[in-house]
Amino acid sequence: MMRVETEGPRLYDFSPPETTFKEEVLAGLRLPKKELPCKYFYDERGSWLFERIVDTPDYYVGRVETKIMRENIDDIVGRMGTDCLLVEYGSGSGRKTRLLLDRMQSPAGYVPIDIARGALVETARRFATAYPGLDVCPVFADFVDFYALPPCGGYVTRKIVYFPGSTIGNFEPSQARELLEKISRLCHPNGGLLIGVDLKKPREILERAYDDREGLTSAFNLNLLVRINRELGGDIRVDNFRHEAVYAEGEGRVEMRLVSACEQIATIDGETFRFGQGESILTERCHKYDVDGFRRLALAADLELEEVWTDENEYFGLFFLTNA
Repeated sequence: MMRVETEGPRLYDFSPPETTFKEEVLAGLRLPKKELPCKYFYDERGSWLFERIVDTPDYYVGRVETKIMRENIDDIVGRMGTDCLLVEYGSGSGRKTRLLLDRMQSPAGYVPIDIARGALVETARRFATAYPGLDVCPVFADFVDFYALPPCGGYVTRKIVYFPGSTIGNFEPSQARELLEKISRLCHPNGGLLIGVDLKKPREILERAYDDREGLTSAFNLNLLVRINRELGGDIRVDNFRHEAVYAEGEGRVEMRLVSACEQIATIDGETFRFGQGESILTERCHKYDVDGFRRLALAADLELEEVWTDENEYFGLFFLTNA
């Protein structure tokens, strides 16, 4: 861990080696069925595009989750308790986090964790200004590989992880359980997890949410190829790929893909890759759960369901889980 001076709060740098991006991209494209890790969507432009996506009429997740929080905020912060350290996985702009901090009872500190360095520094700076008495300790890291909290806050009664936006759905169920186990250990003892989970719903609603009519999700997906070209010396013809989002009902997940419009060859870091016409690169898996299914998954990770709040259509669930 390294502390880095910034214009706002000091940044705790747990960043992965720069070679990791290259290694994971090359490894994914060598697979018989090509894929790329969705965590690399979030460069500066990708983060900006995602903030635009959550405001589109088709993408219900952010809107519905915010509505659930506003309607149940007193119950939510009451369960969190006083003097708790709030740790956010994938903090982004921290829009919904402000709803919590505005109502929490004497929070001990706030630890935003994100892999998008620029967005993280800006969010931490804004929060330190908006909450001058709050200890803000930003962590630049991939939360999947995150194990130890930096020193933050004064008197801490418990640690609460906030994991909004249904990001847990990007992991295969076995991987999701492993991540929940890590969170349980991080919060132990007497800790809690407030997590957003996208629930199962009709195909047409899901597919439209990941292929909005404004084309922002398409731009977001294609931007991953732009980033590969820029940072890894690739020569991918981005305009030869198109965005696709399909609900695979048997797996209970939406799959986002980049589909090659023609037979083509691309070189990345000196390595050549061939793409057939119609061949796809899987860029994101978005698993959907029902309430009981996610409760069982959490229980396998040593987390007990204390409460779940949903909207009137049961599109989305906000779960509060605790450990002993």
